[in-house]
Formats: sequence, C-alpha cells, structure tokens
Amino acid sequence: MTKSHLLLTTSRISLLETLEADSGQRSIPNYTLKWKARRLWVSCKLNETVRVPALKSKQWLQDCLNRSFIQAVYIDLSAGEAELKQWAESCHQANLQAFVRLPTLSKLPQKQWPLKWVLKRSSDWLVAALLLLLLSPLMLILGFLVRFTSSGPIFYRQWRVGHRGKLFQIIKFRTMKADAEKLHNQVMANQPGLHKCKDDPRITQIGRWMRKFSLDELPQLLNVLRGEMSLVGPRPWALYDAVRIEPELQGRLNAVPGITGAWQVTTRSHNCDLASVNRMDLDYLHQWTFRKDLKFLLLTAPKVFTGFGAY
Repeated sequence: MTKSHLLLTTSRISLLETLEADSGQRSIPNYTLKWKARRLWVSCKLNETVRVPALKSKQWLQDCLNRSFIQAVYIDLSAGEAELKQWAESCHQANLQAFVRLPTLSKLPQKQWPLKWVLKRSSDWLVAALLLLLLSPLMLILGFLVRFTSSGPIFYRQWRVGHRGKLFQIIKFRTMKADAEKLHNQVMANQPGLHKCKDDPRITQIGRWMRKFSLDELPQLLNVLRGEMSLVGPRPWALYDAVRIEPELQGRLNAVPGITGAWQVTTRSHNCDLASVNRMDLDYLHQWTFRKDLKFLLLTAPKVFTGFGAY
C-alpha cells in the first residue's frame, strides 16, 4: 500500500506528515483525519501548524482521493477559505462529494413538512425548466455580450455551501475581469460584513449593468435543475463569508439555498451584516410556508426591474 493510499484509509492520523521547511511550502493548520463508513472527516487544530504535502500539491491530494475508498469528505469550517476551496476542487476532480461540518438544525422545512417539501422541490424543477426555456434567447444574448466585451469565460463558477453543508459550484454570468480572484483580498480587505463592494474596480462595464438588474444570476436556474438550489431560500454563502459565521449560527448553512429570498427582497446590499442576514434566513426557515415562497417570488420581479439594492 502506498503512502498516499494509507493517508486516506487509516482509521485515524494525528499528523499527516512533517516535512523540512523550504521556501516553496506554506504553514497551514494541523489536520486530524478520521475514517468512518467510507467518509473522511477532516478536523483542524488551530494551535499547531504542520507542513502537509497533500495540501501543498493539489495533484498530490487528488491522487490520494482517487486511490481511496472514500465516498465523501467532511471538512471543518475552521480550515479557512483557501483550504476549503482546495479540498472542494480536489474532491470535484476525483468525483467525490465535499461537505463542511456543521451543527444540526432541527427546524428545517424538509423535516417539519416532508410532503410539502417534496412538492416545493418538484415545483422548483418544473418552474426552473420553464424559465430556462423562455429566457434562453435572452441568455444567449447576454452570453454573447460577456464573451465579446471582455476576455475570459462566459460563466463564472464559485464554491458555495449548500444543503447539509454540501459544497457546490454556483453558476453566474461573469461580471468581473478574468483575473478578479487575484485581487479579491486586496479589494475586500476592509469589508466587515458580506464581501460586497459598491465600487468594486474588478467589475466590467457590461457586468455592472447586468448586476443592476440581477441578469448575471439567471444561470442559477441550472443549479436549481441540478437540485443544488431552490427558487426561494436562504442566501447561498460563499466560502469567504461562511468561514466568518459565528458558531451558534452555522446551523443555518444546512438549508437549501435559493436564488431569491428574504434578504434579496427586503434589504439586499443595504444590509451586509453577517449576523443580521443569518437571522433573517433563520426566521424564514422556522416560519416557512408555500404562501411565503410565493410572496417572495412576486416581490422579486419589481425589485429586479428597479435594480433594488444591487451592485
């Protein structure tokens, strides 16, 4: 058995491996791995550091995952944005599911009203399919505008936290310059709440117009068809926001995120406080009804047409 295979199949490893320091390596939190029922549980010890070859080389980690019998990987939020993203991408390449470890949330709609929830998810799929069919000419035009007004891909994919902590890639029309991710920390360094910047210099001219009317979010209908999102639900949290949520509010990340919801139609970018947005989403989950979903859908249209809180 190779060392990389052993890494992901032994029952418990306190330290993966310590290497001699060199200029090409970086210190990251020490990881403890626990193997249980074909699932890999990745815990993080913040008071120690270790140099781990698997996280220094993305290919090395992917090879480990490919040779293991793992079906899913569960990672502590305390690992941080960069490590969560690297685990997510490596799991994606190895055709494995990646989750963040979360406290349970008992008052999820699917637990309280299972039959109504099945109807909601069926409605999501049917409505999303119909909207994609009706809006496909507009989406083709938008894709053409994105492609020929700036260099880079038409679509932008970003890791988000979904149902029960499952990591998935949200799909949007690209509204920023191709190298926007490299400037993320520089632009958002002084943002205490949600990572949203009103005068973000990375946004393209056509991207700013698309954002004003939420046209960049139309491809999320594909996420709905894939079962990763709902038409209505809590905000889908990006990794850089999810890792900053207070532990007592992390249970809210168990919910199925939505394209629109309470935050989008009531305050949107006028309220970027993490705790406030989380509590708004929790209130929605605890008081969920079909009527409330329909209300949010009806309120979304005028908000989109007027560019409410968008930038």
